Amino acid sequence: QVQLVESGGGLVQPGGSLRLSCAASGSIFSINAIGWYRQAPGEKRDLVAIIYSGGRTNYLDSVKGRFTIPRDNAKNTVYLQMNGRKPDDTAVYYCYVVYGAQSSWGQGTQVTVSS
Repeated sequence: QVQLVESGGGLVQPGGSLRLSCAASGSIFSINAIGWYRQAPGEKRDLVAIIYSGGRTNYLDSVKGRFTIPRDNAKNTVYLQMNGRKPDDTAVYYCYVVYGAQSSWGQGTQVTVSS
């Protein structure tokens, strides 16, 4: 199994930057993809960004050009670098991993964009 621990959420002003971290442990050699979802109150959970084992990435259209998903293989950690934050980015952000035929979720971290 793969376990995920997230960190880095909080309050940020519009236009500001914030970086989330997701550290993976366990059977990390079997990871096919790892990424970030978010869920605002009353909304469904949406994929924000994902990076595949070969390095290919996908982004939600509304975050393209503002968010990136760098990874540090030495630390088994993937990040969500969020720049140019907007109030619509307010949500609980979840790390998500696919390994083999299984998947796991992180515990979620709240990100609030407000002045």
